[in-house]
Amino acid sequence: MKKISKYMMIFNGLLIGSLLCSCTGNFEKWNINPDEATEDEMKQDNLNTGAYFSQMERGVFIVGKDLGGEYQITEALEGDLFASYFATITTWGYTTYNNDHYALYQGWYNAPFNDAYEKIMQPWKSIYDATDATSPARAMATIVKVFGMHRITDMYGPIPYSKFGTAVKIPYDSQKDVYYKFFEELGEAIRVLTEYASTNSSAYLADYDNVYSGNVSKWIKFANTLRLRLAMRISNVDESKAKTEASAAINNDYGLMAVATDDAILHQSTSLTFRHPLWEIGTSWDDEHMSATMDCYLNGYSDPRISSYFQPTAKNGDYRGARNGMARPNKDSYKDVTSRPNFLQNSDMNWMHAAEAYFLMAEAKLRWNIGTETAQSYYETGIRTSFASAKVSGADSYITNTENLPKGNYVDPTNNRSTDVSGMLSMLPVAWDSHASMDTNLERIMIQKWIALYPDGQEAWSEMRRSGYPGWVRISSYNYQSEVSSNEMISRLKFPTTEYSNNSENTNAAASLLGGGDTAGTRLWWDVKR
Repeated sequence: MKKISKYMMIFNGLLIGSLLCSCTGNFEKWNINPDEATEDEMKQDNLNTGAYFSQMERGVFIVGKDLGGEYQITEALEGDLFASYFATITTWGYTTYNNDHYALYQGWYNAPFNDAYEKIMQPWKSIYDATDATSPARAMATIVKVFGMHRITDMYGPIPYSKFGTAVKIPYDSQKDVYYKFFEELGEAIRVLTEYASTNSSAYLADYDNVYSGNVSKWIKFANTLRLRLAMRISNVDESKAKTEASAAINNDYGLMAVATDDAILHQSTSLTFRHPLWEIGTSWDDEHMSATMDCYLNGYSDPRISSYFQPTAKNGDYRGARNGMARPNKDSYKDVTSRPNFLQNSDMNWMHAAEAYFLMAEAKLRWNIGTETAQSYYETGIRTSFASAKVSGADSYITNTENLPKGNYVDPTNNRSTDVSGMLSMLPVAWDSHASMDTNLERIMIQKWIALYPDGQEAWSEMRRSGYPGWVRISSYNYQSEVSSNEMISRLKFPTTEYSNNSENTNAAASLLGGGDTAGTRLWWDVKR
């Protein structure tokens, strides 16, 4: 009983320690003294690394008791809106114009950055300090770190990364340098886990891993798929490096995520329970519902995944979306005639679907002829795998459909006002066309990838910026507070005001790395095509 009490003290100390720190302050508090616990007790059952690892997993997509609001300002009011997965159907009293209008609200755009350093980087540093270079715990934690932090650099651009943990005020790395560090770290993590798996069949950190229960082979597949994701992200700006990293990921002996059971999902368990934040945001609070863009694609294609992704409207039983960027929407007018996200209170948290691997391979095949199958085969398998993850049928007839197109006419469900949006969308059928140009088939891949990535709006937004596809229904009202030109997509989040206050010299230097100023309209290093 004494040992259990000590372990609880240690675990609580780890969590409290993370809350006391920030990216640029309280550096001396990162290493928490567990008081009564001995070093041997810390090492027993990997507690000295396992508790931090669990903390990292909960920090990528923020989950926990009463944390729906934190998820909202780090995900749902950022990438989920910018990718046009959801639209806000409410008005906040403290801000007339906000992220849904591309007028960034500082209380929201500060949050993803600050939370990532508290909930991902700090526990990773604790694991790093407690392990050596051969440790599977360090390797797994590094994979989670790269997964979490690539989302942050893809929001902001340059970030403090390679020098984290070496100073109180941390310099920023250019986005190119951050990506190169990601590839280095993933390569080393894959090597360490491969070596472990070659002599051990047992799970690692099984009691603390709520994604794969310590299955090392699945972690390697996940890391390979993440490596391929990052390789394709830089394909338009650094093709040689992209091709090298893509080849390494695809040709690795463990391969990529391949079937729905490979999906990376943060599972609820006896040790981890939470209210799914999209249930809170979409159903309990009615703040964000289906977007007009989702409405047009899913209804236009008669996509069976619509019933997996969204709920029928409360009033009419159909699937309808709201347009992003509405001026002061009235929640009572929209909540029963637009579709809520289809998540239960106790749903698990999606991280990455195996379907993405096939869309990535389809693009790699188109670009560089990498892989053993055709681009069409990868594309179609990606759709089938997405259907399997969504637990819906009908993939074969969907894949061969040459007639259905996205709806080119959006109708506001509150007043039946019709808007022609056909010129904004990617008006292509689902069926592959072997006679089409490479760019047309790339657009086709990106449409289906965008649908399959749901509900990860951050990744979908990154791919829309990177590729220019798919087309989306433009926000209904650009305004003077926006730094984004009319009919353009928002490019990034601004650096947090807290960084300008606490780390001003380094933050100003980072702004100069952007090349266009610290604005929402400045494109990131890899955003060169659209």
